[in-house]
This record gives sequence, C-alpha cells and structure tokens, in this order.
Amino acid sequence: MKQKIGVALGGGAARGWAHIGILNALAEMGIKPDIIAGTSIGSLVGASYANSQEKELETWVRSLTWKEIVGFLDLSMAPGGLIQGDKLIDFFASQMPEKNIEALPITYAAVATELRTGEEVWIREGRVLDAVRASISLPGLFKPEKHNGKWLVDGGLVNPVPVSLCRDMGADIVIAVNLNSEIIGKRRKLYNSKKEVEPAADDNLWDRISDFVKDKLDERKKKMLLHLFGDTQDSPDSYEVLSNSINIVQDRITRSRLKEDPPDVLLEPKLPHIGLMDFDRAEEAIEVGRQCVEKASSQLQKIR
Repeated sequence: MKQKIGVALGGGAARGWAHIGILNALAEMGIKPDIIAGTSIGSLVGASYANSQEKELETWVRSLTWKEIVGFLDLSMAPGGLIQGDKLIDFFASQMPEKNIEALPITYAAVATELRTGEEVWIREGRVLDAVRASISLPGLFKPEKHNGKWLVDGGLVNPVPVSLCRDMGADIVIAVNLNSEIIGKRRKLYNSKKEVEPAADDNLWDRISDFVKDKLDERKKKMLLHLFGDTQDSPDSYEVLSNSINIVQDRITRSRLKEDPPDVLLEPKLPHIGLMDFDRAEEAIEVGRQCVEKASSQLQKIR
C-alpha cells in the first residue's frame, strides 16, 4: 500500500510565501502531498494548494506591491486587533470560490488557538475561508475570529509547525516546513542611508529611470511603515517589539513541538531578511523555498 505523504506548513507571516516555492519544487520531484496541515500563513497557502489553485495564488502574490499591502491593512480602533483583516480575506475569497474543507480534492486542516483557554483547535470541516481567517489571526494585529462559539486566534501560539495534525489525519510520512529558523536577533531596519552611486555611461536610460522610481517608492513605503509603527534611534520601535516578540515565542514553541513530534523531513528556509509584513517580497521568499528543497533533495528522494 502506498504511504500517504503529509506536508505541515508552518506559520511566519510574509515568510510564508516560501511555502509556494517549496510545494512547487516538491511537485517537480514527483512528491505530491495527500494531506496538508497549515498554521497561520501556512493555512492560507495550504488551502490554495488543496483546492488546486496554487498557480493562481502564486500569480497573485508575485504581483503584490507595497501599496496593495497597505490597502489591505484596514486599520481599526475596534477592540481585539489593529487590523480588521476583512479586506485581505475578501480578496482571498475572490481568488478562491466558496468551498467547504470536506469538498477539497486534498485532505486539509488548519490550526488555530482558542483565545480564552489556550486550547489547540484543529479545523477539519466547515468553510475554508473561516478556517484560514481563524488560523491567521495574529494576536494584537488581526481581530480574533469567532468559530463555532469560540474566539480563535493564530495557531502559531500553540503549534507553529503542525506535524501532529498531519499524523492524526493519516500521514505515514511528514515533510514539515519551519519558517522561523534563524530569525531571532536579526534586527531589520526600516531605512538605511544609501550611498549615491553615479550611473555608468552605458547604463540604459530606462533602467536608470526605473531604479530612480523604485528608490522613491521604497522611500515612501518606509515612511508609511514609520508612520504606522513609529521609530526612534535609541530604542526598539513598536513594530520591532511586536515582530521580535512573535518571533521569540514561535521559535521557542517550534523547537519544543518539533522535539515532541519530529517530522520525517524538516525543511527550514532561511528567511531572516524578510519581515512580518513584507508580503510584497514574494519573489525572494519563493526562490528561497525552492532552494531549500534543492538542498534537501537527497533526503527527499528516499520518500518518493
């Protein structure tokens, strides 16, 4: 009897676009999961893959610009979170037809956390969008999602890489993806002093114009982030405090859970340079994911 292959897609906000490169590279090797379990951003990418819409998702994320990202941040003063999240979910819904988890071609489930009890919740039935919305509700950032009478938040609080869920769904072999490797202590700066470089005489005029426009857009993006999250030279800004705190918690929980539930193959794309909200850097993340699979090819060949 053919062994069932499960893929556990971990949480990590914008680093999650690496899952796309990983799933693409696995497919090219002839490794197609029978079971997908996702936490947080892993639940979103996993849902698209389980519904055979991975190409549509990749096309969309590769096209994302920082302006669109800011547009998705429907800032709210309502209790529960800085961002409502409705715009993001509505857009995701427009890309993915309404469907229940039970109807997906590939067995799928998402992990969330019950806010009041800390209970780990496995969402294995009901609307796909509800499952994704609950699983990505990062505390303090996205509003919690009410699901079956419970207030649910990001699954990364209890199970950042859901190996245990994969096995419970019947996976004989589990490939796990940890997006939080080597992220502790990596401070990202929102702005850097760049040395101006004179263009070479043979530089294409259009290239020079494009570079100039890109630099101006990057500068505006950084100013927007500074406006939203604040920054000082002498102390960590609010954004850094939030993102690093999340990184620390998820790193510690991930280590503990992977020790308790070790996968058969562990993939750890190196993504410390991609921040919590850098969703417009999909091309980089996807490529890092692909490279991660290539490095582990000898190990992966054994389970084909």
